[in-house]
Amino acid sequence: MLRKAVAVALTLALLPATASATPSRGVTARIITQKTVGDKDYVLREVTIAPGGSTGWHYHDGTLYAVVKKGTITRTFSDCTTTEVHHRGQALTEPSGADHVHIGRNLGSTDMVLEVLYVLPKGSPLARDAANPGCDFD
Repeated sequence: MLRKAVAVALTLALLPATASATPSRGVTARIITQKTVGDKDYVLREVTIAPGGSTGWHYHDGTLYAVVKKGTITRTFSDCTTTEVHHRGQALTEPSGADHVHIGRNLGSTDMVLEVLYVLPKGSPLARDAANPGCDFD
């Protein structure tokens, strides 16, 4: 019985994953402040993406409000064709839910800095990783 369980576990471990998350690269962040009010977590965070860096594909359980403090961010959505470009001083909003998978990339030559307010259900992570939906970049 133990041998069979080990064999099954090894077989499953060797199978290729059908979908794997795309990790961020060149991203640093710091929490400026956070507070829980009722059933919501409010987190103010500064996110920096180095040139050539990206957030990786992800989505959020709550709504995000952000302002570009420096540089330019290019956001692409899961249809691989809808792209938004936001420059210094511009605001952006990200809706919640797994049906809003996206990636943020710094295609510029200087750091991109965002100030982000996360409004999340209490106890939720800041983001949830998602697989590349089939776009030719990650």
